[in-house]
Amino acid sequence: MKAMVLNRLVSLHENKTPLELVTLPAPIPGEHELLLKVTVCGVCHTELDEIEGRTPPPWLPVVLGHQVVGTVEAMGKQASRFQAGDRVGVAWIHSSCGQCHYCRAGDDNLCPDFRATGRDVNGGYAEYMTVPEDFAYPIPAVFTDAEAAPLLCAGAIGYRSLKLTGLKDGENLGLTGFGASAHLVLMMARQRYPHSDIFVFARSPGEREFARELGAAWAGDTEEDPPEKLACMIDTTPVWKPIVEALKNLQPGGRLVINAIRKEDVDKSSLLELDYPTHLWMEKEIKSVANVSRTDVSEFLELAASIPIKPKFQEYPLEQANQALVELKERKIRGAKVLRVAAN
Repeated sequence: MKAMVLNRLVSLHENKTPLELVTLPAPIPGEHELLLKVTVCGVCHTELDEIEGRTPPPWLPVVLGHQVVGTVEAMGKQASRFQAGDRVGVAWIHSSCGQCHYCRAGDDNLCPDFRATGRDVNGGYAEYMTVPEDFAYPIPAVFTDAEAAPLLCAGAIGYRSLKLTGLKDGENLGLTGFGASAHLVLMMARQRYPHSDIFVFARSPGEREFARELGAAWAGDTEEDPPEKLACMIDTTPVWKPIVEALKNLQPGGRLVINAIRKEDVDKSSLLELDYPTHLWMEKEIKSVANVSRTDVSEFLELAASIPIKPKFQEYPLEQANQALVELKERKIRGAKVLRVAAN
């Protein structure tokens, strides 16, 4: 099978072709696994964190990609949830232990044995991959493959982030950074909280214009002051400056939810600008998001289909994965990015 493989950790500033197109043997599913023929795979900022070593794979080479849509090609002897030809998706959560108190409580995203698709096991930047059947999700018929792919991470993690804000209808919500995840959060929030105004902070004029097109009440630069203080904010950026700015814009008792696997060090010195009375006082809260649970993915797919939420995306052939990653690094974003691996 064809696959785009990461052989070593690199800086994308120095190496703009971190992945190599190779031919690998197709994987064989275990007893409780599915073999998927991949049709599309979304491109996520977490792949940049893997390539540049902020959340490094435990071994190399590895096939990246964790927003996967494909069809069931074969099943292990004990797999019975799906049939050959079924269309399913795979998210960042590839497996968990199923036994610890986090798993029993439905918080398998916090399991100490959490394994990530495309990091701890080979992912979807390839023609075939395997996944435990309990960690595969039926794709609602309302979505094309390319529309569904961003929902499996950008959408699901945005859904978890929005839940963690504790937002009530009528309260102001802020989004800092406006890429694949935030644009889906905006769509979702407008549906679920129709009386809430949504304020978007983004460096790029194009991203701010895109936010207004999708219904943002206001859109400004990361360091601009919004016309009103915000009850909750969600940060989807890879850097630190937006964290400081977001805390400044929260109202008393407000909550900042940080939706990031890792943060880059490029502007870590911005944390020295923290001023206790300005940024942290008055019972403001900071909460991080850790991965996604199976429940998050299932619930969000059902919600997205009922609205429906249709992500905006740019499509690239598998062989152009490096181009898509570099554009993501350089913030050339309008919605999500999706790799086309096979024809529908």
